[in-house]
Amino acid sequence: MSTSTKYIFVTGGVTSSLGKGIIAASLAKLLQAQGYRTTIQKLDPYINVDPGTLNPYEHGECYVTEDGAETDLDLGHYERFLNVPTSQANNVTTGRIYQSVIEKERRGEFLGKTVQVIPHITDEIKERIQILGKSGNFDIVITEIGGTVGDIESLPYIEAVRQLKWDLGEHNALVVHLTLVPYLSAAGELKTKPTQHSVKTLMESGVQADVLVCRTEHDLPIELRRKLALFCNVREEAVIQSIDASTIYDVPKLMLKQGLDKVVLKKLNLPSSEPDLAQWDKFLTRLKNPITEIHIGLIGKYVELQDSYKSILEAFIHAGAENEVRVVVEPIHSEYLNEDNIKLKLSHLDGVLVAPGFGERGIEGKIDAIKYVRTHNIPFLGVCLGMQMAVIEFSRNVLGLKDANSTEMNPKTDNPVIDMMEDQKTIVNKGGTMRLGSWACQLVPDSIARKVYKSDAISERHRHRYEFNGKYKEQIEAAGMKATGLNPDTGLVEIIEIPSHPWFVGVQYHPEYKSTVANPHPLFVAFVKAALKHKKEKAHAKMAK
Repeated sequence: MSTSTKYIFVTGGVTSSLGKGIIAASLAKLLQAQGYRTTIQKLDPYINVDPGTLNPYEHGECYVTEDGAETDLDLGHYERFLNVPTSQANNVTTGRIYQSVIEKERRGEFLGKTVQVIPHITDEIKERIQILGKSGNFDIVITEIGGTVGDIESLPYIEAVRQLKWDLGEHNALVVHLTLVPYLSAAGELKTKPTQHSVKTLMESGVQADVLVCRTEHDLPIELRRKLALFCNVREEAVIQSIDASTIYDVPKLMLKQGLDKVVLKKLNLPSSEPDLAQWDKFLTRLKNPITEIHIGLIGKYVELQDSYKSILEAFIHAGAENEVRVVVEPIHSEYLNEDNIKLKLSHLDGVLVAPGFGERGIEGKIDAIKYVRTHNIPFLGVCLGMQMAVIEFSRNVLGLKDANSTEMNPKTDNPVIDMMEDQKTIVNKGGTMRLGSWACQLVPDSIARKVYKSDAISERHRHRYEFNGKYKEQIEAAGMKATGLNPDTGLVEIIEIPSHPWFVGVQYHPEYKSTVANPHPLFVAFVKAALKHKKEKAHAKMAK
């Protein structure tokens, strides 16, 4: 294999949300399956330094890497497809670029020079693009550029791509342009003009697309591909159809069938072979042929937007396939949950997950839900805030501390069973200051967690400011809720369980971030298994009547 790193740029036109991240991840999967060391990075044009302070309604889920970077949710797709951890270097924002250039200017690095978009901003972008390539760890780096071609915010990135293609020379860099070929039902035909205009806009910036990936609801006929090839200045075999798929996990196979990997490798002057997708195929077979199905309630305050809990939903897909069951996730808005409708909303479920989040909106609904599943023996998994709500519910309804709360929701509570971490109390700035990234956890013998992980020590990713208040640990444990996972250095309670309950687990960390196709997260696998068992027990009890 070539020692010099090759670069692939994925751009988008016509409209956002076409699936650049999925196309990039699918291509990376096909290249990885042929033995190429491949990674993906995302360049986000917004001026925020990272998405850490963005509302999920605005930007979807904030994904956290092992090294504590708060990043775009597409990095989750990259990890889930490739089973390789990403890092700070895999997500770059305009905010980070400008921050770095301004800091250099203040230090005097550009002394005497007028700092401009070209060359200073574009040089910084080029440097960031090549960090992963220059590490020596990768043969191919795929760079996804957020937004659409023609956006004001994207112009410096497109210019940096133009320069890099020139700098790197032929066969070392190429551009994959993802665009839309809409179907007009009134006319009964597919239209190529949006794609033509998108490619033209890209060319006006000096960048020629090497490969066209066309998102479409209908098959592209051969004459339409020829037309696109002619008008867009690409080879006919480089016009790739990306038809709507039933699951994102079908896309690598669809791209393989279309020959995307072969076209790309040929243009990069690299040998191609048959990709080894045996494990992927096994996963797809299980995903598409479930033996039964279970219903899991996902309780949160952003449930109307699926991207808000993207990693959780994907972790359920992985765990479902592992258990050969289809997991039907029922989104339940916590703000509209109360003691009057709780039975109607939850009694039919096989398991309940209370989701992470911030702020007090919908909190009481989450607490009511946890009380119901705790007293009705329904399998429960609480993630981050969900775990904290379980501690509050238990403290109120079992310990009798009626005003038990988190100081996040009620700073004046007499019983702050959840409190701000000591090292967070002096922090003023919001961005990138939470407990972030991977932290160690020691597991208690004979606990559900120990059986699930099959290890005494684990490491999981965090994103929080508040924690289980250790002053209440003895009291809570004496009443029947056990702390079964502790950080060895700080004593932070990472996991709580109720041993008298069939399956009741709350975790302070985010297990969903580490679930991949190749390695479904053991906690989600065990939770799905417990929900399946609960479903069978309910059915037997019904039959016995």
